Amino acid sequence: MSAVLPRSFYARDTVRVARELLGMVLVRDLGGLRVSGVIVETEAYCGERDEGSHAYRGLTPRTRVMFGPPGQAYVYLIYGMHYCLNTVTESEGAAGAVLVRAIHPLEGLDEMRRRRGRPDPELTNGPAKLCQALGIDGALNGADLCIGRELWLERGAPVADSQVAVGPRVGLNVSEEARALPWRFAVAHDPWVSRPRPPVMGA
Repeated sequence: MSAVLPRSFYARDTVRVARELLGMVLVRDLGGLRVSGVIVETEAYCGERDEGSHAYRGLTPRTRVMFGPPGQAYVYLIYGMHYCLNTVTESEGAAGAVLVRAIHPLEGLDEMRRRRGRPDPELTNGPAKLCQALGIDGALNGADLCIGRELWLERGAPVADSQVAVGPRVGLNVSEEARALPWRFAVAHDPWVSRPRPPVMGA
């Protein structure tokens, strides 16, 4: 399992991890069936200093995983029905997390279609969509992403800056200053990126 991203990858600045997760591969083991996709969109959430983060108001039962060791999965429920996947970053106690917003499917496309019942690329072009497609739910909250079991990330092909789109995060009910932070990253022109698409760097 040498391709599995090590804990040291996550134990860094959250915004940097969010950018460098582009091109990495998210893998789910569904009873021996490998389902995977290249990460093409992320958002950074920087703990207690970030108004948009669940951890902004400190440690709670919900955010406990975010304050734990880096390299864990933080999976939470939105609207009482949809799950979203984050990777925990920074050092233990710092509560950084990166939301995985979209993946470009690699393996297990038929399984994703069965689970989603939607046409391509509606399978994984959003955080809740990709969780449904890969069978990611609350049972995986706190899962160790660094051991290559059930759910993990592997090294992929790095994405050049010229191919990266950057913009503000989506759907936050926070101050204008917090909404404007350029902490959403995407692979420019990839059809699996969610809308609205952020602008390309330097364009």
